Amino acid sequence: MKTVHAVYEHGVFRPLEAVELAEQTEVEFEPKIIGQIEPKPGSMEAIYAILSERFESGERDVAERHNEHQP
Repeated sequence: MKTVHAVYEHGVFRPLEAVELAEQTEVEFEPKIIGQIEPKPGSMEAIYAILSERFESGERDVAERHNEHQP
């Protein structure tokens, strides 16, 4: 059988291509980390990745300037 490439997400290994196995076939494998897949632009994963990054504006109280954009 050929090597199966998969991504681990939400507690499950998801194959990246079709796998020729009958349903309910039990397999054994030893994961080998080869890298991380970047989220697709515009996907919720990409948005969450951006939101999870620490944002440092230097402003101590951003709410203080909330109404500056109002005419």
